[in-house]
Amino acid sequence: MSFSKMDKRDLYRCVSCGNCRSVCPVFEQSGWESQNTRGRILLIRDLFEGTEADESVFDSLNTCTTCGYCATTCPAGVNPPELVEAARYGLVALGKMTPTQAKIHDNVETYGNTLASPDDRRAWIAGETFEPVKNPEYIFFVGCLDSYRFPDNAQKTYRILNKLGVGLLEEEKCCGSPLLRIGFDADELIAHNLTQIKKSGAHTIIAGCAGCYNTLRNNYKAMAEEMGVNFNVTTVSQFLASHLDDLKKAGMHPLDIKVTYHDPCHSGRHNGIFDEPRQIIEAAVGPKNFIEMAANREKSRCCGGGGGVRSGYNDLSMAMAKRRLEDIPAGVDYLVTTCPLCYRNLRDAAGNDVKVIDIVELVEMAMEK
Repeated sequence: MSFSKMDKRDLYRCVSCGNCRSVCPVFEQSGWESQNTRGRILLIRDLFEGTEADESVFDSLNTCTTCGYCATTCPAGVNPPELVEAARYGLVALGKMTPTQAKIHDNVETYGNTLASPDDRRAWIAGETFEPVKNPEYIFFVGCLDSYRFPDNAQKTYRILNKLGVGLLEEEKCCGSPLLRIGFDADELIAHNLTQIKKSGAHTIIAGCAGCYNTLRNNYKAMAEEMGVNFNVTTVSQFLASHLDDLKKAGMHPLDIKVTYHDPCHSGRHNGIFDEPRQIIEAAVGPKNFIEMAANREKSRCCGGGGGVRSGYNDLSMAMAKRRLEDIPAGVDYLVTTCPLCYRNLRDAAGNDVKVIDIVELVEMAMEK
C-alpha cells in the first residue's frame, strides 16, 4: 500500500511508549487498543509493509477524531493525526472506504456541501438588511454548518462583522475540510474558493468555523501559491478581540452571568488560538464570571465530532461529548464555544441540561444589555 501523503519516518519514530493512551478520548470510551493512537500506528505500519486491509482497519482508523491531543504528549514528536489522515487517503485511493465516507464524498459532489443541502448557501441572509461592502479588505467565510444548520448564528455573526466593514464571498463553497479529514482530495473546492477570494480583492479571510480556519490556513497554501492568491486567515474570535474597543463603544457591557469555554481542537491544539476567545468572554461577563473547564487550552478534551466520527460512529461521538460535559464547573450558566461542529455535538449531547452557545451569541447578549 502506498502512502504518498505520509512522512514514513513518523511510522517508525513511534516507540510504542503508550503516553497517548492516557489522553485519547476514543480509547477512554472504547478501551480497544486498536482505537488508540499506539494501536493505530502499529496497524498503519502493517498496511505500509503489505498487510491487506480488512473491515477492522476501518473501525480503527475512522474512529479517530484527529483531535491531536496525542501529539502533545508524544516524546518522539510524532503527529498521529497526519498519519491517520494519510492512511485514510491511501485506502480511499485504492477504493477502500466505508459507506459513510462514500456518502460524505457524494454529498459534496452533488450539493457542494457535506450536509446534502440543496438550499441556497446564502439563504441565511433572508429577512436581513446588510450594508453592501465595496472592495472589502476582510471577508467572512461562513462555513457549511452555519450556512445550512445554524443560520441564526450566521446572521448574528455577520450582523456584527458587517458593521465593521467585512464582506462576503459571492459564491462560497465548502472549505473541503470534511473531505480532507476522511481521505479524499478537495482540490476542486479549494480552487473554487481561492478564485472567489482572489476576485474579492480581500487580504484577510475571517473563518466562522474552527475546521474551516484550520483548512484555509494549512491546506490552501500550495494551491494559493500556484494560483497567485495571497491572503491571511483569522477566526471570528481573533477579529472581534482586535475590535473590542469598537464593541464597547457600541454598547458592549459585562453581563451578570457565569460562563465557561470549550477550546475547539482545530483552532486550539492545532493552531494555538487560546487567548482571544477568553479576552472576548472576559469583556462580556467580567473576569470573575469566567470559570475555566477542568480540562482547557492544550489539554481540552475533544467534543467527539471531528474526523468524520460523528457521521460514522454517532454513539461514540455522543459518548465523548457527554464526557466533555462532565468538565463543566458547577454553577455555570452557559458553555461557550467558537466552533459550530463543537456547538452541535455538545448541544446534542447536553439536551436541556446545559445551555451551549456560540461566542457571538454571548457578544450579542452583552451588546443588548
